[in-house]
Amino acid sequence: MSILLAIVLGALIGLSLGALGGGGSILTVPALVYVLGQSAHQAVAESLIVVGITSIVAAISHARVHHVRWGTAIVFGVLGIVTSYLGSALSALIDPNLLLLAFAVLVLIAAVAMWTRTRPKHGKEAAPPTTLRVDGRWNHAVVLRVVSSALIVGFLTGFLGVGGGFVIVPALVLSLGMEMPVAVGTSLLVIAINCAVSLVPHLGTATIDWKIVIPFTLGAIAASLGGKLLAGKASGKWLTRSLVFLLIAVAIYIATRSVLALTA
Repeated sequence: MSILLAIVLGALIGLSLGALGGGGSILTVPALVYVLGQSAHQAVAESLIVVGITSIVAAISHARVHHVRWGTAIVFGVLGIVTSYLGSALSALIDPNLLLLAFAVLVLIAAVAMWTRTRPKHGKEAAPPTTLRVDGRWNHAVVLRVVSSALIVGFLTGFLGVGGGFVIVPALVLSLGMEMPVAVGTSLLVIAINCAVSLVPHLGTATIDWKIVIPFTLGAIAASLGGKLLAGKASGKWLTRSLVFLLIAVAIYIATRSVLALTA
């Protein structure tokens, strides 16, 4: 039964990753903890494996239609290496219930950020500068957005075992002017890099339940390929807002459970 549940849950996460380039991976940890009975610290490490492998497979699929900017993704991923190690080290020191409460807050922030991206724009807004260099000089505003986004995503990946696609995709669109499909594909490669780096310190402190991780990952990989097809047919706004409502419900559930455990 747990294997079947792992496959179904993995499919849901993979569907979102393939369609939106992120968002669904933030549900991996609560799925592992509350449905499959893993500990918080164990779930963070297992989430990195599931999300990392699924993301690289989905990224390869996107690359076949030239929707991945490999150089940008590698630079973005490398910038987050230091903070990902910091996040991993800090995660191991935090009370599991406090870790899950922090996770709930992050889920709510992700939901708000994703909802904001679906709101209609009123009037004409000046397009932000999107090139790293202008007239031979560094565009400091763009460089700052790219670097800060990479560092934040790296920390979140190590600390909470999330891919950070909900941060990466808008950062790539706003900072570098990428088209949405390209930002989604590039985001998947960044997620894979961050997960691989963040997993290393967790391997020494967490026990991986491969009976859960393997079917979960296989389900996610299969669905991520379907998610790519869904992204081309379904409304992006509809997909995003559906995920937002699910994220809010999950955040409320996690926060309630964590607060009750902390105050018991």
